[in-house]
Amino acid sequence: MKITIRALTVLLILCGAALLVLSLRPARIEKIPQAPAPSAESHNSAGAGQSLGQFTVLSAPLPAPALSFTTRDGAQKQLADFKGKLVLVNLWATWCGPCVEEMPSLERLQAKLGDKLTILAISEDRQGETVVAPFLQKNGIQHLAIFLDPKAAATNAFGAQGLPSSYLIARDGTIVGKEEGGAAWDSSEMVAKLTPYIEVK
Repeated sequence: MKITIRALTVLLILCGAALLVLSLRPARIEKIPQAPAPSAESHNSAGAGQSLGQFTVLSAPLPAPALSFTTRDGAQKQLADFKGKLVLVNLWATWCGPCVEEMPSLERLQAKLGDKLTILAISEDRQGETVVAPFLQKNGIQHLAIFLDPKAAATNAFGAQGLPSSYLIARDGTIVGKEEGGAAWDSSEMVAKLTPYIEVK
């Protein structure tokens, strides 16, 4: 009996010592590798797969998704209805700060380019026209074609990670570029990025 008690005592002592050693070891932290800072060359390049600001020209065009949305008066529209035109799909919402900030530049871009570029500003607001109408009136948006998508079908179809997200769709119906986040769409830099697609007939 005494031997058993002694054995248990020794075992407890050893376990306690092992736990003490483990507790003194520093915790292992896996650091997330950081991407290298973009070089000046990558900012100046307009080649496929390169970014200009946040606008990225896709290295290989992707087919645009089959997508339905409505006009502000409830008429059904398909993204395919605009095939044959250069289209910029902009997903936005009235509650989205960056969306509100970039909207005037989209308005100016549409006014500047006219029918050379068709901007489809698709609202992802769940309340639809109820919140979109006062927003447009307050911000003086007149040139943009505004559409409604209260079920966020467009966000899911494009796989957007957040708002605003924009997709440049060529006349053949393929996605050739995208912008994740807000942008100064009427800036000379952005217009220069869009010009090669505008000139293609």
